[in-house]
Amino acid sequence: MHILIVEDESSLREALSDLLRGEGHEVLTAADGHRAVEVALAPQTPPLDLVLLDLMLPGLDGLEVCRRVRERRPELGILMLTAKGSEEDKGDGDRS
Repeated sequence: MHILIVEDESSLREALSDLLRGEGHEVLTAADGHRAVEVALAPQTPPLDLVLLDLMLPGLDGLEVCRRVRERRPELGILMLTAKGSEEDKGDGDRS
């Protein structure tokens, strides 16, 4: 699988990347929302199978990243990662 990890905390981004590469996946990373959109939609990026997306990001937040990517790649799987836990936050993710 080709997976894009979008996480602003470098230690978590690197740990996830190492773990997934160790399982044989091809991994790309982005540390902010703007870069995530660029990578996810760039023609030279290998076809992605999954995006692991933090919600709280500098630049564009994860919900806006999700909206922009979904507009052009509605078939792409997006798994949102967050420390937020309110029902409102969960509902916002469902609508993206």
